[in-house]
Amino acid sequence: MANRGPSYGLSREVQEKIEQKYDPELESRLVNWIIVQCGEQIEHPPPGRQHFQTWLMDGTLLCKLINSLHPKGSEPIAKISESKMAFKQMEQISQFLKAAEIYGVRTTDIFQTVDLWEGKDMAAVQRTLMALGSLAVTKDDGCYKGDPSWFHRKAQQNRRGFSEEQLRQGQNVIGLQMGSNKGASQSGMTGYGMPRQII
Repeated sequence: MANRGPSYGLSREVQEKIEQKYDPELESRLVNWIIVQCGEQIEHPPPGRQHFQTWLMDGTLLCKLINSLHPKGSEPIAKISESKMAFKQMEQISQFLKAAEIYGVRTTDIFQTVDLWEGKDMAAVQRTLMALGSLAVTKDDGCYKGDPSWFHRKAQQNRRGFSEEQLRQGQNVIGLQMGSNKGASQSGMTGYGMPRQII
């Protein structure tokens, strides 16, 4: 964490619970995907949450990643800065997050800039990258590189179209969900709240 001392008490317990959600196996899958997707000579980081955070913290890899998911000439982030200034790096992370949301990642799956920058919630960073990978596999527009089995495909919409005639025919049919009234009668029914009469 940048510029923060150790936490104690309840703050420490909360931070430990957040850190327990971090998945080291998922980290290696995401690292492999980012390296393959960006298609450059990117150095593989040592395993571990701290190294993963340091690897992504300046935002350049994230910006290259989101740009690689778009066709040439329509990249969402025009200029990727290699600056070492903190505010520039945080700005790049914010640009990635905006581009990911436009790409289709749900707002609830997007991490906050401080989650990555200060290492507050690296599990949230993993969740965002997983959602982004799943979307890229699902879109299947030729921009995704890597093993498709690394991510789950999202459910696709399957709309049905019925003609007016089919809709009219359906109005005359009683579906089996409604049950049937064969052999049923209301004899022996009592009013609401009345004791049942057993004869």
